[in-house]
Amino acid sequence: MLFQELILYRDLEHGDILRDISRIYEGGENDLELISRVIGKVVELSAAYGFEGNLWHCFLAHLLVNGENAFSRAAERRGEVPGSLTAAALHDAGIFRKLFSWSFEGFQAEKRTEGFSVWRDFTPSNEDGHTFNKRIRDRICSLASHLAAAKDDGDFLKILTDFYRDFGVGKFGLHKAFRLHHDKDGGFQIEPVTRVRHVYLSDIVGMESQKKKLIDNTEAFLAGRRANNVLLFGDAGTGKSSCIKGILNEYFDRGLRVIELYKHEFRNLNDIIGIVKNRNYRFIIYMDDLSFEDQEVEYKYLKAVIEGGLEKKPDNILLYATSNRRHLVRENFSDKFDRAENDDLHKSDTVQEKLSLAARFGVTIYFGRPDKKEFDHIVKELAARAGISIPEKELLLEANRWELSHGGMSGRTAEQFIDYMLGTVLVDR
Repeated sequence: MLFQELILYRDLEHGDILRDISRIYEGGENDLELISRVIGKVVELSAAYGFEGNLWHCFLAHLLVNGENAFSRAAERRGEVPGSLTAAALHDAGIFRKLFSWSFEGFQAEKRTEGFSVWRDFTPSNEDGHTFNKRIRDRICSLASHLAAAKDDGDFLKILTDFYRDFGVGKFGLHKAFRLHHDKDGGFQIEPVTRVRHVYLSDIVGMESQKKKLIDNTEAFLAGRRANNVLLFGDAGTGKSSCIKGILNEYFDRGLRVIELYKHEFRNLNDIIGIVKNRNYRFIIYMDDLSFEDQEVEYKYLKAVIEGGLEKKPDNILLYATSNRRHLVRENFSDKFDRAENDDLHKSDTVQEKLSLAARFGVTIYFGRPDKKEFDHIVKELAARAGISIPEKELLLEANRWELSHGGMSGRTAEQFIDYMLGTVLVDR
């Protein structure tokens, strides 16, 4: 069977489906249950990704897009790959080109099933993209169309190589953000976050100097210049987390990726770095709402990774954290003052250990609550963007009433107030 002759593209995600289709198409398998199951698997996969048109071609393109191997990773880094890798890739391109030529017209009659007709011109049921990522769907469908039209094996490989160079390969090529999925055996996988909130820095009203410091550091990082780990700290609801999302959305097309970690996952940091350090992307390891209590020791993993371990931190990785605390590890008065019941003989060392974590973030950016004038400006700007056209005096009076009972003046409070107006007050008018 053709798929068994592949050299580089052997360990494919959903390769079991390709194997079963080959058994049916080439091997003459007539098990109707197997045929129906394979047809259903391709349809389910297509619905999940929003594929449209020729599902067979989209399925094959999906395999190639996610086919991480020595050639695809090299093409991701530098485009054309000289040497024997290209010869092996050209061999596999020829096999995939033959797979693309398979036609299921008339084949369904031979196999006594109408199911293959679904593959010919599939239309997704959810065009607004609530169940799939439209950007990823469009890239895979476009690649499928171009590969199907390739003139020869060399043209097929060039189209694929150009795709890897422009968009990358596998999950890191297609997706912006990632988090860890832990299995029962204690291992983990880096899994994509399929739908990231589309927040841009321009959506965040105010905090201009804070945004500029974050932008300057991130752009230096993306340009390969020296850059620092960043701690965004300050009052709740002032836009710290939104700025991280904004940075990701602004710079994804320049190769920026974000991996979100929680405290209990810090022990996996070295393994994560080992996985991504040789990829052709710039990774921000992102820790939201970071703080530690006295009894928590996970911060020691973080300290060792940021600065102090034997292995140099790779140039394509930075750590960005948000916190309501300037000093990330909780301090007690007993850390600083002599007390008879305190048996720590070296209290100054205890204090320094706790302060040293925050000190290892080279850039610290403070986010403070807005004053009344700034809060009113945020409310007016968000209201204008939302199309709210009630008199300004009434708008600000309602906003003042809202913030008094909803956590005080902050960007988050202003946004929640606008949502309340759109969802409740204005509906009743």
